[in-house]
Amino acid sequence: MSTHSSPLRHLGPNWYATVMGTAIVASAGAALPVHRTGLRGAYEVVWALAALLLLALLVARAAHWARHPDQARQHLADPAVAPFYGCLAMALLAVGGATGSVGSGVIGERAAVATDAVLWTTGTVVGLAAAAAVPYLMVTRHRIGPGDASPVWLLSVVPPMVSAALGPTLVPHLPAGQWQQAMLLGCYALFGISLLATLLILPVVFARLLHHGPLPLALTPALFLVLGPLGQSTTAVGNLADVAPHAVAAPAAQAMAGFALLYGVPVLGFAMLWLVLAAAMVVRAFRQGMGFAMTWWAFTFPVGTCVTGAAALARRTGLDAFTWLAVGLYVLLVAAWAVAGARTLAGLVSGKLLAAPRPAAPALASTRARTT
Repeated sequence: MSTHSSPLRHLGPNWYATVMGTAIVASAGAALPVHRTGLRGAYEVVWALAALLLLALLVARAAHWARHPDQARQHLADPAVAPFYGCLAMALLAVGGATGSVGSGVIGERAAVATDAVLWTTGTVVGLAAAAAVPYLMVTRHRIGPGDASPVWLLSVVPPMVSAALGPTLVPHLPAGQWQQAMLLGCYALFGISLLATLLILPVVFARLLHHGPLPLALTPALFLVLGPLGQSTTAVGNLADVAPHAVAAPAAQAMAGFALLYGVPVLGFAMLWLVLAAAMVVRAFRQGMGFAMTWWAFTFPVGTCVTGAAALARRTGLDAFTWLAVGLYVLLVAAWAVAGARTLAGLVSGKLLAAPRPAAPALASTRARTT
């Protein structure tokens, strides 16, 4: 069979979103402030599925680079695809985090912590590389038009925030003193890297929506990606405050606890506002004929970060409102994961998802037309 007809040729880095979206179902479930007997086993099954998906995709993507280097280089040269390289880092981090929070019941705590540490370290290095390399390519190699800004751009800068949110679980397992303090403050540095980069990108994305109208139908679910840095940063400051007493003196730990609350509540509030806006845009796109695409996985991981963010605030405040918000968002997450997973499996069986993409239709001069 010709290499140009191989399904692997069109297996892009966006497929790692399936791993992220699956792993967050397990870890977000374990983070919920309410627990139900029997659900732990379900979380473990989902974690195992995420781990298997990660292994399969790592092998498949390695084969993609080995057999189709021209296509791999083309992905890096495409400003619409290159940011998805951040998904590799987040897939590693998500499975590592789920291993630490869920997998310990299957493989034992020691093996789970070791696996989490390896995946966190690897994912953090890959994530920092993506956060630097993709913007560099966008500035020096990519040709980006005024209306090309997309929430997909966030995928290259969010991985350090995922590292910041998941790194705190490793702090108690490090030697006391310098190691724990360095890990804690290092996670705050990762938080800052991602937060400030996100604050640079979000205004550009919103300006694109205002000046050029709604996103193309297939890309509309990508609006949910904005929830990722919002929910993940709320999770990060909450998790960091939880472990701060292990690593720093009481005054600093108390300041971190206050920051977790004063930052987390308004940011999660904005996340809920954006959720309503994004959902309204998705409903509009459905009415206009939006079909299934891999962008539907944007309904999973970003919503999962809001689950963990609400759960962190519920732990810190004891408010039932945050508990029920976390539970409601988790129900939404599971439903979205089930639908995206079923449609992806059907697309794989039919061969449609790995087929060569159709030539893009000519862009309209303006997407600002309104219906009356």
